[in-house]
Amino acid sequence: MSSTKTPKPAKAPRAAKAAPAAAPVTASGIAIDQATALLGGISPQTFMSRYWQKKPLLIRQAVPGAQPPLDRSKLFALAAEEEVESRLIVQTGASASGEAGWKLSHGPFTRRQLPGLNKPGWTLLVQGLDLHVPAAHALLKQFRFVPDARMDDLMISYASDGGGVGPHYDSYDVFLLQVNGRRRWRIGELKDTSLQPDVPLKILSNFEPTEEWVLEPGDMLYLPPRWAHDGVAVGNDCMTCSIGFRVPEGTELARELLIRWMENMESPEKRRLYEDPRQPATGTPGQMPAALQDFAADAVARVLKDPAALNTALGEILTEPKPRVWFQAGEPLPDGVGVVLDARTRMVYDERSVYVNGESWRAAGKDARHLQQLANARTLDAAAVAQASEALRELLDQWAEDGWLHPQS
Repeated sequence: MSSTKTPKPAKAPRAAKAAPAAAPVTASGIAIDQATALLGGISPQTFMSRYWQKKPLLIRQAVPGAQPPLDRSKLFALAAEEEVESRLIVQTGASASGEAGWKLSHGPFTRRQLPGLNKPGWTLLVQGLDLHVPAAHALLKQFRFVPDARMDDLMISYASDGGGVGPHYDSYDVFLLQVNGRRRWRIGELKDTSLQPDVPLKILSNFEPTEEWVLEPGDMLYLPPRWAHDGVAVGNDCMTCSIGFRVPEGTELARELLIRWMENMESPEKRRLYEDPRQPATGTPGQMPAALQDFAADAVARVLKDPAALNTALGEILTEPKPRVWFQAGEPLPDGVGVVLDARTRMVYDERSVYVNGESWRAAGKDARHLQQLANARTLDAAAVAQASEALRELLDQWAEDGWLHPQS
């Protein structure tokens, strides 16, 4: 083991009827061919083929008896912490054009900085709740029928009566789960992307809703990318969990891949320097040497001809922790325990390597199987840890010291 550093308009979404089914549980613990209330009585496999990135789905009582991952006072306390990303959106009344005014502030927020509970028209958004609240992390894990490489985070929205963020659209898939209070959702196919001028939010100028529902606790709405939607709290203490997904943009991803690939090629033995021992004296010094152009083209071609290096760079990029993420240092693993990944740890793998928190390791044989099991289940039992090679055990100990995983009895 070595270290290397516009969908077609949909009819009104309806929940499918539950159908009894039995299916084997996968490595993640989710039976992807089994009907589930979470998706309205259809299986994850059916959902992905019929709805994912295609059309919305309204699911009544996706999570029966749903409760907020944390109560209001703890949410406000979390928004006061420096390492937690939070935003406050307040509607300030109608502007000269007759449209609602908006004010956007970024946290952290003390309780005194938040509006009164009975003041209408304000929303507190807390990002990455799954990194700080175990119940939120457990909720997010129910959606692991989508690859972890696509998973972003769980955001929670707390709103007073009439609170919302205005009609908008997202570039990513999202599940909107109501966990407290009520929220009215209006949705429609995105026909006009123009935005209202002079507001701090990306609010659509010409929103044309075609469907409308009020969601109660336990109800959930799935929306594919680029579906316009507007959610407004009906009454106070409205809490909605948003399960969002990462959508890499091609040009930006290519830039990051090249940068990461070059970082991995910085060792002296991997560097190639331009040489031109046959360069003659020139009377046209402003002309680009053809040999230098060929050298540059060859350097780019070498990247494209090395898919393993590109895959390594991609795995490291996709598991890179967000800027505000930090890990509490731990100790080496005691004997006779299993391990569980920290909620903040991102881990994926391919046929050659495993990628964890922006780093990569080559693995093969039994070690690779154990690491793949850890990535899929996010846990490894004591028997598997006991079977680990000396190199893998050293790696697990290092991850434990780094706080990336923890002992589990």
